Amino acid sequence: MRVFLDTSALLAILNAGDRFHQPAKQVWEEVLSTETTLITSNYILLETIALLQHRFGMEAVRLFENELSVIIDVAWVDEATHRQGMSALLAANRRQLSLVDCTSFEIIRQGGVDKVFTFDPHFHEQGFDIIPAG
Repeated sequence: MRVFLDTSALLAILNAGDRFHQPAKQVWEEVLSTETTLITSNYILLETIALLQHRFGMEAVRLFENELSVIIDVAWVDEATHRQGMSALLAANRRQLSLVDCTSFEIIRQGGVDKVFTFDPHFHEQGFDIIPAG
């Protein structure tokens, strides 16, 4: 199985104070106990690292880099995917939808992803199979 990791899931796993920490921890343990390929994009990594650094400091960034990112396959956003994401963002014309989300949607559609580990409702709106099911 191939699971795409969103920023919301990564932050929930790492932050015990996050309102989604418990369900994230449960899904994380289940995913790690199976033969699952974990995928995310370099845009998700950038967003996650920026938020970790801002909210929790460099030790959180080090933990993420040394413990989590090493087990995640990175789909690098190329120019075509970036342009597709930007087109989708502009077409959606929604303030709360991000370029990171729109590029993630493109990667998921192109990459044979089975499920998306997220707490962001935009992925459900796009029709993706999300975990935990919400």
